[in-house]
Amino acid sequence: MPLVAVTTSAPAPDAEPTQTLLSHLSAALAEGTGKPESYVMTSLQAGVSMSFGGSFEPACLAQVHSVGTLTPEQTSALSERLNAILCAGLGVDPARVYVGFNDVERHMWAMAGKTFQR
Repeated sequence: MPLVAVTTSAPAPDAEPTQTLLSHLSAALAEGTGKPESYVMTSLQAGVSMSFGGSFEPACLAQVHSVGTLTPEQTSALSERLNAILCAGLGVDPARVYVGFNDVERHMWAMAGKTFQR
């Protein structure tokens, strides 16, 4: 159930580049978490008012949520990969991208009306 929710002050790319960006994020998240891409969700909110470091230059926040523990090695690798994808797809300076990682307990996330609790 990995999710990467991206919020950026950069303008939204056209439809096809947006789909390409989301597809690349989806594949990277599936590979980085070791979970099937069929469970991965991606979202993009562009053109949002944001500041970063007191500046209003384009910035980006990517929030990653995943059921189960992400290891330091996984978050390190995902940080690099997601940053590269976001910067290429949105034209944001790499130093203006935050990526947050959130482990979600199984009983706190649901799909198709059922939690991931076993």
